[in-house]
Amino acid sequence: MRILHTSDWHLGRSLEQISRIEEQKAFIDLLVAICEEERIDLVLVAGDIYDTYNPPASAEELFYEALERLSGRGTRGVVVIAGNHDNPERLCAASPLAYKNGIILLGYPGSDAGAYKTGGEIRVAASGTGWFELALPHCEHHAVILSLPYPSESRLEEVLSREADEGILQKAYSDKVGEILDSGSRNFREDTVNLVVAHLFMKGGRESESERTLQVGGAWTVYPEALPAGAHYAALGHLHRPQEVRHAPCPAFYSGSPLAYSFSEAEHSKAVYLVDAQPGQKARVSPIYLNCGKPLRRWVAEEGYGQALAWCEEGRDRNAWVELTIVTDRILTMEEQKKLRNLHPGIVNIYPRLKGEPGMVEYSASREGKKIDELFSEYYRIRMGADIPDEVMAAFLEIVNEQDEEVDAGEADIP
Repeated sequence: MRILHTSDWHLGRSLEQISRIEEQKAFIDLLVAICEEERIDLVLVAGDIYDTYNPPASAEELFYEALERLSGRGTRGVVVIAGNHDNPERLCAASPLAYKNGIILLGYPGSDAGAYKTGGEIRVAASGTGWFELALPHCEHHAVILSLPYPSESRLEEVLSREADEGILQKAYSDKVGEILDSGSRNFREDTVNLVVAHLFMKGGRESESERTLQVGGAWTVYPEALPAGAHYAALGHLHRPQEVRHAPCPAFYSGSPLAYSFSEAEHSKAVYLVDAQPGQKARVSPIYLNCGKPLRRWVAEEGYGQALAWCEEGRDRNAWVELTIVTDRILTMEEQKKLRNLHPGIVNIYPRLKGEPGMVEYSASREGKKIDELFSEYYRIRMGADIPDEVMAAFLEIVNEQDEEVDAGEADIP
């Protein structure tokens, strides 16, 4: 069985008001081409399909087009789970049609893939809460898949309360996730390809600024040992840098986002993972590196405005989005900034850095890629003239997380 793992598409996301939809379309074209060239049997999409709970129409249109093309008109299995940026019900609204073409859409940790009847050559042979057995064309063996769409605390409580005692409900977050995966893994068999697809943060994972996480600290962290040892592969979503989860009892990887969504990812490679698996044997995992989307570049003109001007005139990184920092001893005029942008339309931000000053003065306020705790810390420093005390930050995050739970429960848009 040949499996392709991808995640964190964030369809509809922009870069400082600059649409990335054309770059995202190019990624879908490349993904479909990989499926055809590599003869993929099953595509796993591990969450954060959209960037917001209420995505623009262009993003939804691209998603549905991607599903149809990836499924090969019902000849290739496609499994999609919701991430923390997705509205679970909205993501799965097309399930009655999708399942008829072998496309499995799952919004909640307790979702049952047997709720709808599959059609064509792809069939859900058995299912239960958080797991299902999938029969695929051209594959002698079935796949048993544990699905864990974004498991917020409230969603975990809902799933566990159906069949767990009070002691389990009081366990830490990682233990609760582990309990669900352990229960589902009892459906693994020696004659099946056993898989996990989940959207969560694993301890030791390398973050980037573009995840825009609402929490800091370890409260919502899952330890690698929570993953089931009997899995051939665990396809993870949430972190935007492709990486393997160290110390996991089974092969576990984040495929990362297909495009760089923050200048902190300027030098990161982007990838999807190809997995060859069959019962009774260790899976072979190989990255396929992506070359779609415009690269993000950070320029630092240590020699001042003239150096930045020369770079633009010579056409440096012509096809890239650029964050430009200019070391200077004077204020840059609007005319100078306009000239740079005219020469290089890909310049997103221009930051002057005064000589002798460790900090940076921003001409245009930029929140791109910054987490909410970073923004609040900067605001506090500007207004109060001092670093924020730990207890104030802790109180702020507690309020934010409570609001996030309310949004999660009400299926409203993410702030």
